[in-house]
Amino acid sequence: MSEIPKSPPTTSAPTAAPGIATGATAGTPELVTLKIDGRSVQVPKGTNVLEAARTIGTSISYFCYHPGLSSPAVCRQCLVEVKGQPKLQPSCYTPVAEGMDVLTESEKVVTARAQMLEFTLVNHPVDCPICDKAGECTLQKMYQEWDGSPSRVDTGKVHKPKVVDLGPEIVLDAERCILCTRCIRVCDEVGHEHQLEMAFRGDREQLTVAPGKRLDNPYSLNTVDVCPVGALTAKDFRFAMRAWELFTTPSVCAGCATGCNDEVHHAHGKIYRLVPRENQDVNKFWMCDEGRFTYKEVGVHRVAAPRIGGETTSMDKALAYAAERLAGVPKELVGVVLNAQATNEDNFLLAKVAAELGITHVYLAGRPPRPERADDILRSADVNPNTAGARILGGAKAKGTQQLNADIISGAVRGLWILGDHVALDDEALAALSKLEVVYQSPHDNFLSDKVSVLLPAATWAEVDGTFTNGKGIVQRIRAAVEPPGEARSHRELIALIAKRLGVTVAATNAKAVFADMKKSVPEFAGASFGREYLPVQLRFAGSRG
Repeated sequence: MSEIPKSPPTTSAPTAAPGIATGATAGTPELVTLKIDGRSVQVPKGTNVLEAARTIGTSISYFCYHPGLSSPAVCRQCLVEVKGQPKLQPSCYTPVAEGMDVLTESEKVVTARAQMLEFTLVNHPVDCPICDKAGECTLQKMYQEWDGSPSRVDTGKVHKPKVVDLGPEIVLDAERCILCTRCIRVCDEVGHEHQLEMAFRGDREQLTVAPGKRLDNPYSLNTVDVCPVGALTAKDFRFAMRAWELFTTPSVCAGCATGCNDEVHHAHGKIYRLVPRENQDVNKFWMCDEGRFTYKEVGVHRVAAPRIGGETTSMDKALAYAAERLAGVPKELVGVVLNAQATNEDNFLLAKVAAELGITHVYLAGRPPRPERADDILRSADVNPNTAGARILGGAKAKGTQQLNADIISGAVRGLWILGDHVALDDEALAALSKLEVVYQSPHDNFLSDKVSVLLPAATWAEVDGTFTNGKGIVQRIRAAVEPPGEARSHRELIALIAKRLGVTVAATNAKAVFADMKKSVPEFAGASFGREYLPVQLRFAGSRG
């Protein structure tokens, strides 16, 4: 159940590729011993030489290889010398063998890499100052590491199409493409749709869409992630911000129950993009397009100040009024609404306070399922990040929104303490809501905002620390990337402040302390880990991209 942190780039686990085994087989793996630059290395049989070198911290340059894709060995940037072999070998395609002796930095290897890099750059445009990939471009990195010499080409370069609209999310600059085929393999092997291919030959070869196709599969933006240069750019991020000015915070996608691990890239209090973060147990290296855009809702229609009866007021007055409204209703007629959009810590604290107050009506809310979006890759029909956690913390007697509607209409509840967005109330229940005392903690303005007694501004998933439990039962850490607007606070803080006015003392509201309490109190969380702390790191220093 514990979070799996991102593996360092130099030690990521090999991923199986068609035709070439790169990891251990089931059971005890058969190990192979070889030498790399004079150092003895022992790795599972079938591991390629490039990954074997990574286990000892030796970095071999490459463009076309990706640990989550098949290995075509087309760029020849990862050539190494294998003693006894007459030619240099592509390390991404060559499996290790017992007694193999590999040289990764011999004079022949260094010369070959420099020559291959120069060949790659022959027709590449030198437009780094306006390229979105600048600062995280593998070609820039390799040029500094393996060449760094001026171009010897004094003739005109081959020109190819620019600003090509490939699909709803992506633009192609064919001149920048180095023909590594990573994007083609992402479509074929991750999205399971053949939408990209190469056309023509020689120095006229270029990337294009397959006949009658568009690059519109639900995982299309992974092609931008794997592109080692600036050939494929996302329309959403194009010319928005220089990559090296962004800060990165590790988090989890709030778009569905899969819980893809991601990085939140932000600057000056604004989120600019979400990109996948490696977790072999959840999303491997990938993320769907829809999940990437969940950051957009963070900044729109936000509640920045508390309201009483639709009128803005101070936080102290709103909290006092909220406690007064709830205290004025008999406990047996008060209900609390947990939310699959809220963290485990938020739901746990509200459920705990409700129990101490003697409140027995507990409901679960969240976005309704979307079966049409589900696939067998990463996309789940459950479009909430924490349904599993909310169900556990709500307990066996927790009821759904259908029962909530019925209880509002019948008068079985006369007071409600609601957590988060997306509470599905029908028209009849919504009309009856005006007769109830309702305290509503919400990040966003919605159809409930002006129909409740008190509206309290809450923080979103991108503004708080905490955990989500995904559909597989894995507890994963989210981290605050940006500050909430105005007077918005975490659900935990708001719950504790109201609870204090109701006579219930909450010992601590920071996420780690609440998690520790939850871990001791709820058996299902006994084996979970809160995860380590990360400070936001500027991408220019992160070393994780490009």
